[in-house]
Amino acid sequence: MTDAPAMTSHRPYLLRALYEWIADNGLTPHLLVDATRPGVRVPTHAVKDGRIVLNIAERAVAHLQMDNDDVRFSARFGGVSHAVIVPIDAVVAIYARENGQGMELPPDIAAQGSASPAQSVESASESDDTSPDDEPPHSEPPPKRGGHLRIVK
Repeated sequence: MTDAPAMTSHRPYLLRALYEWIADNGLTPHLLVDATRPGVRVPTHAVKDGRIVLNIAERAVAHLQMDNDDVRFSARFGGVSHAVIVPIDAVVAIYARENGQGMELPPDIAAQGSASPAQSVESASESDDTSPDDEPPHSEPPPKRGGHLRIVK
């Protein structure tokens, strides 16, 4: 057997693909971020229990860039514009606010020993989210309901 060449991280590719999938379905993409990781630059007043949920919808942020190293954008928090930088390894999950569909990002194969403990997408959607000023405050999703079909005679 020969040694395969080292590959780049799969996390930024998954992140960009899931962002596009969520946005293409008309939903609001949110990132769950481990704010304790080195290089994370977010408003500290919005961090809760070492984590922050960021609305990264096109209408909520300006100059969104997702490259192989980090996610960068500017957004308003409490009426004040902030530059936000999130290294890819600090992103715990990406999901749609409206229905919680998304994915907890797997740890990098090369960095498995340094991976942070991950929080599930379900519990991420229940956490307080910090949205820029132009977004309505987060409300709990409506309870699941039964089928919507009924028998008509």
